[in-house]
Amino acid sequence: MKKKKIIPALAFALWSCMACAPQPTPKTEENLSQYVEPRIGTAHCRWFHFAPGALPFGLAKPGPSTNGSLGNKGGWEATGYDYRDKSIEGFPCLHEFQVGGIVLMPTNGTLITVPGMPTDSVRTGYRSAFAHEDEVVQPGYYSVQLKDYDIQAELTATKRVAFQRFSFPAGKEAHILFDIGNRQGESGPVRDAFIQQTADGHIEGWVVTEPVYVSKYQPGATVPLYFSAVLDKQPDQVGAFHQDQQEPNVKEAKGIGAGLYLTYEAEKPLTVTAKVGLSYTSVENARYNLETEASALTFEEAQVASARTWEDYLSRIRVETDVREDKVKFYTGLYHALLGRGLASDANGAYPKHDGTIGQLPMREGSPAYNLYNTDAIWGGQWNLSQVWTLAYPEYLSDYISSHLQVYKDAGWLADGIANSRYVSGVGTNLLPVVIAGAYQCGIADFDTETAYEACLKNELDGVNRPLGAGKVDTDKFVEYGYVPHQDAGDGPDEAFMFSASHTLEYSFSSWAVAQWAKERGDSAHFTQLDYLSKGWERLYDPSTHFIRPKRADGKFIENFDPMQVWRGFQEGNAWQYTFYVPHDVEALAGKVGKETFNARLDSIFTVSQKQIFSGGTEVGAFAGLQTVYNQGNQPCLHISWLFNESGKPELTQKWVRAILNEFYGTEGIHGYGYGQDEDQGQLGAWYVLSSMGLFDVKGLADTTPTFSLGAPLFDKVTIKLNPKYYPGKEFVIQTTGAKGNNPNAYARSYRLNGQPIDGVHIPFEAVAQGGTLEVQMTE
Repeated sequence: MKKKKIIPALAFALWSCMACAPQPTPKTEENLSQYVEPRIGTAHCRWFHFAPGALPFGLAKPGPSTNGSLGNKGGWEATGYDYRDKSIEGFPCLHEFQVGGIVLMPTNGTLITVPGMPTDSVRTGYRSAFAHEDEVVQPGYYSVQLKDYDIQAELTATKRVAFQRFSFPAGKEAHILFDIGNRQGESGPVRDAFIQQTADGHIEGWVVTEPVYVSKYQPGATVPLYFSAVLDKQPDQVGAFHQDQQEPNVKEAKGIGAGLYLTYEAEKPLTVTAKVGLSYTSVENARYNLETEASALTFEEAQVASARTWEDYLSRIRVETDVREDKVKFYTGLYHALLGRGLASDANGAYPKHDGTIGQLPMREGSPAYNLYNTDAIWGGQWNLSQVWTLAYPEYLSDYISSHLQVYKDAGWLADGIANSRYVSGVGTNLLPVVIAGAYQCGIADFDTETAYEACLKNELDGVNRPLGAGKVDTDKFVEYGYVPHQDAGDGPDEAFMFSASHTLEYSFSSWAVAQWAKERGDSAHFTQLDYLSKGWERLYDPSTHFIRPKRADGKFIENFDPMQVWRGFQEGNAWQYTFYVPHDVEALAGKVGKETFNARLDSIFTVSQKQIFSGGTEVGAFAGLQTVYNQGNQPCLHISWLFNESGKPELTQKWVRAILNEFYGTEGIHGYGYGQDEDQGQLGAWYVLSSMGLFDVKGLADTTPTFSLGAPLFDKVTIKLNPKYYPGKEFVIQTTGAKGNNPNAYARSYRLNGQPIDGVHIPFEAVAQGGTLEVQMTE
């Protein structure tokens, strides 16, 4: 494990502070789950956004669906739970990036086996009306009253087992539908399905889907989902269905649209609990997960355990303020950072391999040495998720890296986004090395560092026979030219040729991150090559316009250049936004533009964009902010407000970060992350967590001596618990005095670390890891 030297003066100051500090009076700590509102921003809700029954990073992710059966055309659009919808169509057990399904739905009366449409004014399917005031939505628990049936549905989970409990009124036949063979959310079309009631009363089966991104990035591959469910009450009747075709007294169904219905004679009020074991490898392992995690567990016991787990995870970072709204934003953002990118391996270490076979993870003392995870692309995650995980959840970050390294060993390439180990790149790039290098530089090195370094080098330098799913298919051009030459037309998807400038900037950044690792390892040859590539952005800098400008292979800039134009050279953005994408060498970029001009332009984009709520807009739409000068709702811009700290104007970082925190972020179903922006598995929420604490690193903590840039915290006090396996300190405290941090006119006048003044606006990560107190003197 990598260890860094403790700065002697810093160590002495820390000792002195700890030796003389008065011991606080013990107090009862408040429950933090009360501040989590999972419905925030669900008016434009990605499939994995709303799964309130889940554990942190769990495989089982039960939640309600209002429109998931409609799927989505491009594989990324909003689907699942829309805050504006008035009816619920079922409760899928799996909500993951490009993965969804295993739906249960309780009904009574006339048996209906199709969900119907959410827009129908008169109910035509089995869906039911509901009201938000009849929901209870907490981390690890969900409850709702289904108005059309007077049924209460409740959800919770263990890691790999979804619990669904349904309370039926007396007087009507009660039904539980297992709708297995139909498309759900981002799952893509169903290719086959099977469900049966076994001789011992289990409901078991599988569904094979073909997500849109799998079809694009790994053609021919599919994603299988398996389940084994046991109910605490056996039904009076069992029947099969294929969409609206019903077959009474048939105990199995196969093919697209397949499902089973269970009917109970509910002469008295009836409560039925279903435990649904889940797996991505086999029905047998789904049953094993069920027996291992939940065989003797009641719903209440699972719910209590889930609540404790969430409280443990949320309390890793405890913030104190009188402003409840800021706590709601903070803990909901933290919740999202812990919800996505969930387990894909079984309790016995079995996992789905890239080629569709089943692999076995190494075991340690009877448990997997690490886990495999499903994951959206990490695009932009170095400015939010990875920094939050590094601070408070280093054990997960280590697991996350080991997961990607397992796919690398199986498939030969780092795969930025994976669904059951299948490629689902999504954006066609790959910034995993920034996250991996950053973890290593921060002392998280209990993964296979040799394989990791090899994988990162290959990611940055190898373009030979590179599959589309590994991203960066233009790596060979970047290495050859020192930038990615632009084409307005080409073969394959747009990311294969269209985004030349943004790719150059991203590849320059990741080359820099791996170059720092190479330098530390004494790998001078690779350091020299990567260091040269890290300056690729300079080759696209146009001094006549002071913009990054796409350049063709002949060395000429593209003609008819419009810095506001989206997509031509820039993925999900434009030159106004991407010109600031040089996080590893802000000083050099500012030097080229001219420091005063740089800061003036930087300040102006926030002045302009504030009028559009920092391009969050007021209309629901994921790409509302693309054709603007700044877009808080998308990854390429998430470091920009912190650049003033690197260009000599820290007061402007404080001003604009605070404005974004207060205005872009909301606490409602519609205004949550802008209006309808993508909360990509917690990235916008994690940005709020970091920035509201006054900590951020534009370099993604990937420097050889990583530092946090300092801002003006919103909170009176922040306490970060440190994992003793990775860090020597017990906790790191940020304490503000003077003007309240939530005051829009409050600024940080000075910083003191363990009583010693800090010169500048950066603090070594090592100082945080050692524990101690950062005092922030605030003023108006």
